[in-house]
Amino acid sequence: MTTPHNVVVIVGSLRKESFTLKIANALAKMAPDTLKLNVVTLHDLSFFNQDLEATPPADWLAFREKLQKSNAVLFVTPEYNRSIPGVLKNAIDVGSRPYGKSSFNGKPTGIVSNSPGPLGGVNAAKHLQNILPGISGQIMQQPEIYLTSVGDAFDDKGALVKEPLQKTLKQYVDAFAAFVEKQNK
Repeated sequence: MTTPHNVVVIVGSLRKESFTLKIANALAKMAPDTLKLNVVTLHDLSFFNQDLEATPPADWLAFREKLQKSNAVLFVTPEYNRSIPGVLKNAIDVGSRPYGKSSFNGKPTGIVSNSPGPLGGVNAAKHLQNILPGISGQIMQQPEIYLTSVGDAFDDKGALVKEPLQKTLKQYVDAFAAFVEKQNK
């Protein structure tokens, strides 16, 4: 068997019991053997400040190194105020610097948005699609995934129990695996 592709899964929420983190963990469990999904939370990532770039903080360097060592990146995000959360935008700013040396560059990229409401975070996904070109690799276009009504999808231990969502996530992670394989040839 070949070595699986290393994928950094960036969780765009800080909430301990966030649906976003639960979705990222569910994806990691159902990923095919060709992918190793490494779920990364942003709790310890300090704010980006261009003045610090001459001597970047250790947390920035560690985050950038995770990205650089990966074969792909998967963003899993909720929608806040019709956009991505500030913590996720901060991570993108940290990872895409210094200018011209984005740690996302050349990495096949996927986007999974979610919401307990009926729109599934579509605005957050669309904002990522606007932000990432020029600093990332190819973004997977199909299938797009906007997960709706995720509020009742998990049991009290965080396990995904909503069968239609299980099927949707499995289809997506399998398509992402094929996309990553194609992009890394």
